[in-house]
Amino acid sequence: MREVILCKYGEIILKGANKSTFESILLKDVKRRAKAIGNYSVRYMQSTVYVEPLDEDAEDSIDEMFEQIRHVFGFAGVCRAAACEKDMDVIVPRAVEYLRDKLPYGAVIRAEAKRSDKNFPLSSPEIAAEVGGAILEARPDLKVDLKNPEVTIRIEIRDKEAYIHAGQEKGAGGIPAGSAGRGLLLLSGGIDSPVAGYMMMKRGLAIDALHFESFPYTSELAREKVLTLAKELTEYCGRICVHVISLTKIQEEIRDKCEEDYFTLILRRFMMRLATMCAEENGCLAIVTGESLGQVASQTLPAIVATEAEAGVPVFRPCIGLDKDEIVVTARQIGTFDTSILPYEDCCTVFTPRHPKTRPEIAKIEAEEAKLDREALIKDAWESRYRVVRYQFENGGANYER
Repeated sequence: MREVILCKYGEIILKGANKSTFESILLKDVKRRAKAIGNYSVRYMQSTVYVEPLDEDAEDSIDEMFEQIRHVFGFAGVCRAAACEKDMDVIVPRAVEYLRDKLPYGAVIRAEAKRSDKNFPLSSPEIAAEVGGAILEARPDLKVDLKNPEVTIRIEIRDKEAYIHAGQEKGAGGIPAGSAGRGLLLLSGGIDSPVAGYMMMKRGLAIDALHFESFPYTSELAREKVLTLAKELTEYCGRICVHVISLTKIQEEIRDKCEEDYFTLILRRFMMRLATMCAEENGCLAIVTGESLGQVASQTLPAIVATEAEAGVPVFRPCIGLDKDEIVVTARQIGTFDTSILPYEDCCTVFTPRHPKTRPEIAKIEAEEAKLDREALIKDAWESRYRVVRYQFENGGANYER
């Protein structure tokens, strides 16, 4: 029995004359994932992408392919369906055979049909009635409720074939990753920043990541934790370049020369300057952070204003209005939470002030920064940068380029 995966468009249906651009990015993503898993045909028609295994090995891997499709931004719903000829003498027995073991014992069902091919001789209600009746005859334990079913059986009569399935699962939604440009995610290793990256990917942003390390105050394990988070995010976007910059010298200079209460704010302003340089070098038009308003001292509104003053590109903060519980829920859903809570330090926990400023004045911050050779420190940190590239599907490993 031929089984295919049907992937139904979401928001991109509304894109009008630009729809083909979004479709092209969406298909490229699906084809890349399919190529890594097996021999699949990928085509699209009528706002649906059809993914079909072409050999036995691909048929055996269809569960894995389905899971990958569920991570593709741009689809509102996905389902596995039996494909057959547009002939009721074929459709009815195929529906009984395909759904016999997929419907729970005693389930409350409804059958409905969608007839895109208006030349098909039966109407949608007639198709649904005939298929539903045959299934009830084969499975007398089932019950019917047209208003509140537990399972909706669907028969879709499309241009080339008919498709039978028992409902669809919710897709990832959003718009295809990369369709809105590229952004630079400040990936700290905590719970919030991977969620922020995921949320912006869902709005079409392709992501590079920038991690700040402070060796020897931060460890190799802390960096590996961040690289693991990046790899987990590639389930949604396919590829992430992780850039690493050392802040050790900057932090030591701030510790030695500036008032303790301003340590974190001054450090974050340096981070914004370096992030802007990294974004510009790598074609990123925005910086993405995991900040949530008021969550910590450096995320009060005055602190955010003081930090953003040093950014040379727009700063996106998709978590800004979420509380911690909401962020944790999303982290669990996307599979990054367990990695994020591993007990390895990040650079922001080094030399943390006992009483950080929550209502800083820009003039005072600038006076403290004047004690430092800012340009020399930025130059030194910039020269420490290197890039780690992780490919989720091409080779699953990590290549280090210094």
